[in-house]
Amino acid sequence: MPVDAEPAALSALVSSYVDPNLRQSLGEAGALLGVERRATGLHVELELGYPVVGYESQLAPALQAHLAAAGHDLPVTVGLRSRIAAHAVQRGLSPLSGIRNVVAVASGKGGVGKSTVAVNLALAWAAQGARVGILDADIYGPSQPLMLGLAGQRPVSVDGKKLQPMPAYGLVAMSIGFLVDAEQPMVWRGPMVTSALNQLLGDTLWGELDYLVVDMPPGTGDIQLTLSQRVPVAGAVIVTTPQDIALADARKGLKMFEKVNVPVLGIVENMSLHVCSNCGHAEHVFGQGGGARMAAQYGVQLLGELPLDAHIREEADGGRPTVVSAAGTPRAAAYLDMARRTAGELARRARDRSALFPKIVIEES
Repeated sequence: MPVDAEPAALSALVSSYVDPNLRQSLGEAGALLGVERRATGLHVELELGYPVVGYESQLAPALQAHLAAAGHDLPVTVGLRSRIAAHAVQRGLSPLSGIRNVVAVASGKGGVGKSTVAVNLALAWAAQGARVGILDADIYGPSQPLMLGLAGQRPVSVDGKKLQPMPAYGLVAMSIGFLVDAEQPMVWRGPMVTSALNQLLGDTLWGELDYLVVDMPPGTGDIQLTLSQRVPVAGAVIVTTPQDIALADARKGLKMFEKVNVPVLGIVENMSLHVCSNCGHAEHVFGQGGGARMAAQYGVQLLGELPLDAHIREEADGGRPTVVSAAGTPRAAAYLDMARRTAGELARRARDRSALFPKIVIEES
């Protein structure tokens, strides 16, 4: 096909490009808004169902290579905008007012870095242009106040009924850790914990959010199951490390979400690869490929393989997580890529259609 092909042919070619985050073509996603031949090359306008800030630098060269493979050696520029929709939740539950998507970040056991993944996922979405909140649902061991540099601070209430979430680095957060002393043990039984979490979720003035990330308690007990049944969740992310013992527990977490009809968006393998800061030697300290094997076994996506890096721990402990404090580094890029894949996977899911139908009220005459 010649370089001066008709716009319709170029449009069809652009439409056939498969976006790696959506895992479908731009045409299938309904993302292509227009293609324009300019003196400087080809300009493409797109609307994607996930946050797009910063994505032009990856997408433009990928589209250019796609065109070049078909014989069109054209410079490509891209105009991007996002349209993040509300997606379907468990049957019998309705999405929360003002919150388009609740995404649970869970693990089958503690010690796999779930909270670090959750906070960097939320911060990555915020950096990519989304409106984001994070709910620290780990009543017994809340860590988000420390990770977000908010330790010791208290939320305020304007009306004496609802709490204002705490702002940090472009997102808003709520945690039981804001309301109790950091050294006070939470010796609560299950019903008290679930009641407290329902209050933190429902009595917080979240505002309009594209995503609310819920940092779930570790494990698959009664508390986790109750939360999964009562909170309208659009999708879940399972965090594991590569070794078999962690994967065995991660499988239980995945099965729990399946039982309550919460779609699992994919697996995040944390502490995947360690690169020595002195000599540069790369080593799979906890084994290799466990997350990929689990994802293949259950037919879900491997959303990311995150590094084992002392800087990540130091940044989280210091109240400035990696996405904020180390922007532009490979370790921050790993979180940003993982966040984009997670949002893309959610964008593929069925949308919430409840707003399209009127509510039927039966009144006695």
